[in-house]
Amino acid sequence: MVRLMPGDIVDALVGMDNQVTPEAKAELRRAFGLDDPIPVQYAKWVYQISQGDLGTSYRTRQPITEQLVRALPVTIELALMALFMSVVIAVPLGVISAIRRNSAVDFVVRFAALIGLAFPNFFLATLFLLGTSLLFHWIPSVFYVSIFDNPAKNLVQFFFPALSLAVALMAVEMRMARTSMLEVLRQDYVRTALAKGLESTAVNYKHALRNAFIPLITVIGIQMGGLLGGSVIIEQIFGLPGVGWYLLQGIQGRDYPVVQVTALFLAIVFAVMNLIVDILYGFLDPRIGHETASESSAE
Repeated sequence: MVRLMPGDIVDALVGMDNQVTPEAKAELRRAFGLDDPIPVQYAKWVYQISQGDLGTSYRTRQPITEQLVRALPVTIELALMALFMSVVIAVPLGVISAIRRNSAVDFVVRFAALIGLAFPNFFLATLFLLGTSLLFHWIPSVFYVSIFDNPAKNLVQFFFPALSLAVALMAVEMRMARTSMLEVLRQDYVRTALAKGLESTAVNYKHALRNAFIPLITVIGIQMGGLLGGSVIIEQIFGLPGVGWYLLQGIQGRDYPVVQVTALFLAIVFAVMNLIVDILYGFLDPRIGHETASESSAE
């Protein structure tokens, strides 16, 4: 799709320089391998990737591996911080909402979840920047500060970007936690435990909550995979040089190897996160692992 956009890397590099002749542009395209048909270019790229060579950036002429290694810690920190914020707030609220169904707390939590789903993260990020600058005359640093150089300044810099991403995550997690908890509370074993005289607190938080976490883990795993590639606009707004920002720079500069390798990397990360979620199922519910083993032995 990037290749279908008007212009290519040669046009992006040359710009409005009228002194560059069409022959020189054609020579640059040959040097970049852009004179081959797109399927041929793709086949060459796949072969190059299969050899363990991620290639170099057309624009910077630096190895893409080095640039990804520099950008990855920024995105991972942002994603983990946003996920931590959402889980710490959303899961307890969703569980309380389910336990106190149709109460005032339940209605407030459900209404907050709807509001959270209605606000795009880039809109919240803009509001945070406007609010802090107009009301408090303060804006986060526009230059990235590593957590190893200055932890306090780093956390302050990442707080509002992470919060912008966390709001929508909270809404989904609250709704999922409430739905899962309600479904578990209707199970026969929960009713039996309560009928035997066990305290409702112990039943809710020791037995029901663990089973309610299984679908919630799926949502959190998908969110983590999506955060690593879905924070493009947030990183751009706050000037964080992460993977999303790197991908956007590649798209704007028609840097095809950067776009292709970054997209491949994000797809692999998403698949790995789903694998981790499947593994966690076995720890949360050992029956899942036993059923899988019995199915394999039967086959």
